[in-house]
Amino acid sequence: MASETLSIRTSDDVVRVRQAVRSVAVKIGLTLVDQTKVITAASEIARNTLEYGGGGSVVVETVTNGARAGLRLVFEDRGPGIPDVERALVDGYTTGNGLGLGLSGARRLCNEFDIWSQPGAGTRVTLTKWKG
Repeated sequence: MASETLSIRTSDDVVRVRQAVRSVAVKIGLTLVDQTKVITAASEIARNTLEYGGGGSVVVETVTNGARAGLRLVFEDRGPGIPDVERALVDGYTTGNGLGLGLSGARRLCNEFDIWSQPGAGTRVTLTKWKG
């Protein structure tokens, strides 16, 4: 299992996250459609980490489940947290100026999605996309 940790402090870092995710997705052999899905999900969560979490980091790692390869992304910030995670996962809900599709969209684009958030402690979002 190879991993790389990237800082998310500026919009340029969001671009670097997308590039790193694309590189690993290609390396493990995800289809073009699946590459696009996981890159889009990563972009959404990286932007949320920057805008709502005040910045943070992502661990980009390759994972396996038997013979199956995958890509796992773990985003973390020490921002204000999300007071109502269930509400935040509803399409259209936003506390900012966006469409309210970031978290729910990322969840739909990946095979596995997990979110932990605590007000005052920050947020951790884990996304996994499996090959095949």
